[in-house]
Amino acid sequence: MKFNELGLSQELLQSIAEHGYVEATPIQEKTIPLTLVGKDVIGQAQTGTGKTAAFGLPILEHIDLNNKNIQALIVSPTRELAIQTADELKKLGRDKHVDVQVVFGGADIRRQIQNLKSHPQILVGTPGRLLDHTNRKTVKLDHVNTLVLDEADEMLNMGFLDDIEAIIEKTPATRQTLLFSATMPPAIKLIGVKFMTNPEHIQIEAKELTTDLVDQYFVRVRENEKFDTMTRIFDVQAPKLAIVFGRTKRRVEELARGLEARGYHAAGLHGDLTQQMRSRVLAQFKSHEINILVATDVAARGLDVKDVSHVYNFDIPQDPESYVHRIGRTGRAGAEGVSVTFVAPNEMDYLRAVENLTKKRMTPLEPATLQQARVGKINNAAGEVAKLIQSTDVSEIQDQVNALTEKYSAEQLAAALLSSVADLEKQNTPVEITRERPLPRRRGNGRGGNSRQRDGRGGGNRRNSSRNGGGRDRRSNGGDRDRRSNGGDRDRRSNGGDRDRRRDGGDRDRDRRGSSNNGDRRFGDYRRRDGRSASRQGRSANREFTIRDKD
Repeated sequence: MKFNELGLSQELLQSIAEHGYVEATPIQEKTIPLTLVGKDVIGQAQTGTGKTAAFGLPILEHIDLNNKNIQALIVSPTRELAIQTADELKKLGRDKHVDVQVVFGGADIRRQIQNLKSHPQILVGTPGRLLDHTNRKTVKLDHVNTLVLDEADEMLNMGFLDDIEAIIEKTPATRQTLLFSATMPPAIKLIGVKFMTNPEHIQIEAKELTTDLVDQYFVRVRENEKFDTMTRIFDVQAPKLAIVFGRTKRRVEELARGLEARGYHAAGLHGDLTQQMRSRVLAQFKSHEINILVATDVAARGLDVKDVSHVYNFDIPQDPESYVHRIGRTGRAGAEGVSVTFVAPNEMDYLRAVENLTKKRMTPLEPATLQQARVGKINNAAGEVAKLIQSTDVSEIQDQVNALTEKYSAEQLAAALLSSVADLEKQNTPVEITRERPLPRRRGNGRGGNSRQRDGRGGGNRRNSSRNGGGRDRRSNGGDRDRRSNGGDRDRRSNGGDRDRRRDGGDRDRDRRGSSNNGDRRFGDYRRRDGRSASRQGRSANREFTIRDKD
């Protein structure tokens, strides 16, 4: 469906055209008409399906420019997503001259307070920092007409439930509420029941996701062989821009250092970096100054970089939904992409869980040999040599050129040049990657039966069981470990996260180590489907936390 069929004003249609949009995505087509008439909407859709425009365009349509109060509030789980959402709304609302501001943790709150004095009509923010501003009276939400909860399941996983409820209670009861979530656990449904009025439920099935544009491969490889295998595949595939996902902050740092040691232009992104450093790394990646970004799952939510050609899952995620978010960083805007997932033999059940979710089988990929990798590097170097020749002024070094051509053949000189540009001597630089604790065995993969895979993938016992057996309580079972120990990506005690209020003086300092257990207390059915008692689950979580802190 074309955007001009959705009931939007000509002013916004012009901005949409300038933005490069032509046809509405499924979530936009189904959400925009409902939102325009004031309906509450629950949208179940993954990242990369066009949700920002789905809620942003109706919001911009209804903004009263003569009203200097905050009329729309968008709550996002991470700084990256908040910043991206604000930027998107600014672009779409440029012709209408709508004032959009963003607030998030880990940044100078005084500067944000100064920016808020412009009286924005739309405010985007992370939960903790939004509450800080409301408590300081620098943000007033009593004129909000539309409230958006974006990536609601991620905010729940991060322990933001209490903050979300506190924010909602500060907005008018007559507001319109839009909730977007990739999954619909009971706690999310309860938010819909408690805080929304007869919401329309829109669900975009997995088959409609951008995964259809991504060629998905997997490599079955032992843990200690992953790094060499991945770099050889780099050399053969020659990604234009690639994102490598690791499970923990330590893993990301080691991978980034290892890739640099082998001559790749790489940098790491995780939650312990300051906002200034994170912004610098992202700017370098977007400008192609570095072409490999190594990241924890923080980058899977909200990172939108054009021309990402490849996604590599160095660690398969414990949560299948996270896989979809990761590979959604490529195959965007109609472009095709490639994803490669490295799977240890004891992780094959997680691969099958991902395939069940995406409804698409991954293609096994044979690891490249060292010789294939060397040929690949040399082929890539040939293109770089052509650029060097075009940019070199021979007249400035004519004497040296004459001396070399008299001493060596053209073949020898060309071989030396190719070898130098290819940086072949760095190909086997020793790199040590610390072994991470393996993922817990899944108790089933959802296909039923005890037989082995016919394609020879193996994977052992495959009984049907609750999702909790496979790690629905992913924070206590060691899945997304960078949220707890190892200087995790979501560790709000560090100076990168939204929860670090110690940096901003008056900000509240909350230790979020127990936030997931808090969510369990409120919604017992959400995590404890295996019937364990709350006290037993709590002991399990604490025991895992202690173990991980020793790594």
